[in-house]
Amino acid sequence: MKKIINGKTYNTETATELGHYWNGLSTSDFHNVSEWLYMTKKGAFFLHGRGGAATGWGEACGDSRTGGSDIRVMSARESLDWMSHYCDVEDTEKQFAHMLEEA
Repeated sequence: MKKIINGKTYNTETATELGHYWNGLSTSDFHNVSEWLYMTKKGAFFLHGRGGAATGWGEACGDSRTGGSDIRVMSARESLDWMSHYCDVEDTEKQFAHMLEEA
């Protein structure tokens, strides 16, 4: 998927995938969600997501909703939080070591 946001191009074909989340539901389920976190060659982060009508990825369709997909720009902090929630600790540490500190 490719999208231009604020004059910048975000492309899943050319960016590096950092992590993936799928809630395990069938694509026919209104609550199905799949998300991929990417980083562009210039270091910008974005989330490519796809989901059913009852998710944040759903789209209005007349008086009802349908499934949809989109790209959303994310800050480094939002990306770290997303990875901390959905990915292995090792993968998160590898990508965001410069932002982490010992408690």
